[in-house]
Amino acid sequence: MRILFLLLAAVVLVYLAALVAVAVFQRRLIYPGAAWAGEPALDRLAPAGTEAIILTAEDGERLFALWRPPRPGCGVVVSFHGNGSRPEPHAARFAADPWGAAGWGVLAPAYRGYPGSTGSPSEDGLIRDGMAAVAAAMARAPGAPILLHGHSLGAAVAVAMAGRVAAIGLYLEAPFDSLTHAVRLHVPLAPSWLLRDTYRSDLRIRGGTEPVLIVQGADDPVVPEKLARALAAAAGPRARFALVPGDHVSILGVRDREAEAAFRGRVGPACRAADGAVP
Repeated sequence: MRILFLLLAAVVLVYLAALVAVAVFQRRLIYPGAAWAGEPALDRLAPAGTEAIILTAEDGERLFALWRPPRPGCGVVVSFHGNGSRPEPHAARFAADPWGAAGWGVLAPAYRGYPGSTGSPSEDGLIRDGMAAVAAAMARAPGAPILLHGHSLGAAVAVAMAGRVAAIGLYLEAPFDSLTHAVRLHVPLAPSWLLRDTYRSDLRIRGGTEPVLIVQGADDPVVPEKLARALAAAAGPRARFALVPGDHVSILGVRDREAEAAFRGRVGPACRAADGAVP
């Protein structure tokens, strides 16, 4: 009996130690791409057609971002990257065909604490960063329609923005319904009350009216299909769900032509495609 008691006590101690580690280091796990410190740097190579800029969030944090203006009358994609990524891939993507050819602009920020930006990441902080990005896009292209895009964690930021600003739509790749649900799947023994950043996109998306396009990989080990479907269900009939072959990253951009054509229809007749592009 004593040996059994000691074994149980050891298991409990290990479990408690693991909980303490999760409580203390959870934001390092949630935001693995964060640099945690550093001054904004404009010497990073901006993708073709974009320029590096600095945004200032409401609380004073300075954010590295990439910007490409839209053609007159066209829209701007405000794009939020995943938790282990950077803005460069999304800026390059939305500056190129089919988006750039159709006149779209793009603004893609690096979250606070990520390379080039000051501060430390948190849910409240990333929402402030999202608001700074949308405000910058509106200031730099007055009157331009805003399309909110996000991948994975960035999709949660985009959904949070949709409840705060006027947007023509949400384009979400590999989104989850809530971080609480995602963590429960990957770390089933961790109590949900331990999580400081919950990203309840399922609650935030319910009150919207803008169309939603969700693209999800059939073989995504990070965000399983059921989490993306749960978010689509929360959005209701305005959501279109596209399950495509691929994993968490390989799906990026596979439905861009369809998405661009669908959301271009909401921009208005003032936007004209570039010479040689399909109007």
